[in-house]
Amino acid sequence: MTGVRRLNHAVLFVGDLDRAIRFYEEVLGFETTAREQRMNAAFLRAHQSTNHHDLGLFGLGASAPNPTRGMTGLYHLAWQVETIDDLAAMRTTLLDAGALSGESSHGATKSLYGVDPDGNQFEVMWMLPRDSWGDDYDEPTIERLDWPTELSRWSGVAT
Repeated sequence: MTGVRRLNHAVLFVGDLDRAIRFYEEVLGFETTAREQRMNAAFLRAHQSTNHHDLGLFGLGASAPNPTRGMTGLYHLAWQVETIDDLAAMRTTLLDAGALSGESSHGATKSLYGVDPDGNQFEVMWMLPRDSWGDDYDEPTIERLDWPTELSRWSGVAT
């Protein structure tokens, strides 16, 4: 049997479409590739992506309720960056936007967590080079993210 290959794109319902577009462009560096006025929708591409779009946004209107945490449904989306330095820069951007909600080390990945203006949760993560995963791949962990140690060890390493 052949299964799926990878996630091609995600689509979110948002309250204010223009506000959501601004957030994803200004905070996460997406670019808008298309707008569909009849459906109050926009399609965005992640930085350096070759995909037509990585994120679709469908505006429901300002009175639409935010998702309720802990209910059945999507928990979060994860976006990957190329270097630990990119992740550190993203931390500053998320802090400045008031969107950072957490950070942790999962061994093979280093992660930031955030929330968009509509309450949709996301992760921005950097993955260690494959030959450095060790047991962390098979035994995931959640630890405090030690920025000085991680930056001194991994700065400049792209994956």
